[in-house]
Amino acid sequence: MPELPEVETIKRELEKVVLGKKITGVTIHNQKVIREPQVDKFKKGIIDATIKNIIRKAKLLILELSNGNSLAIHLKMTGQLVYPGDGKSARVSFHLSDGKSLDFNDQRLFAELRLIDDWSALKFIQGLGPEPFDITESRFNKMLSNKKTKIKPLIMDQTFISGIGNLYAAEALFRAKVHPERPANSLSDKEKSLLFQEIKDTLKEAIENKGSSVDQYVQVSGKPGGYVKFHKVYDRQGKPCLVCGTPVKRIALGGRGTFYCPKCQQ
Repeated sequence: MPELPEVETIKRELEKVVLGKKITGVTIHNQKVIREPQVDKFKKGIIDATIKNIIRKAKLLILELSNGNSLAIHLKMTGQLVYPGDGKSARVSFHLSDGKSLDFNDQRLFAELRLIDDWSALKFIQGLGPEPFDITESRFNKMLSNKKTKIKPLIMDQTFISGIGNLYAAEALFRAKVHPERPANSLSDKEKSLLFQEIKDTLKEAIENKGSSVDQYVQVSGKPGGYVKFHKVYDRQGKPCLVCGTPVKRIALGGRGTFYCPKCQQ
């Protein structure tokens, strides 16, 4: 699933190519991805509206339109936004005033499109915790202090802190030398501070490199992101740790595959 860096990359790229353009038409190739409203109302509520603003909240994209509606896009596992699109893999094509289209692709049909008048009222939005870039180190330390939950599932919990998924949780924990199964409240103040800094640095570096193309993620141009070559542990099971040479281990934690170095991370 695209995480904060991938969705932020898409947001920034959309701002360059579709902001200020009018949606002149919509072709729906598969209506399953439209969760609300009904297809006819969806079309009526979006055609002839101009894209006025683009917002990212955690892993959600919101396109605010000139008619007061907002298009909320949750990419889930395999969602993509491609411009200019050719319609070949599209579930929905948004035809724009420049004569080109923004294609919404989703191979597995897990992604969601919602046309709503108040995106802040979405249950998903209301349940989000703060983003890593919106909190201070001292607040992060206090957030961990009374949590007995294992640290990796905790920082992936979108109600606790939003935007971090499996990939970047694994990478940040490795960089901070923290074992993913450690109870959060067992971390020293020094470890908490280092983890907070490594979370932010990992996310920033991933954004700078246009995200990680694992699974189906691509940039708006259709090109892959460039951060995979910088992964330290994610999807490197059995390969030598880049710091100590110990084989990277994979375990199941919270229902997700978790990669870590058994020597570097204690």
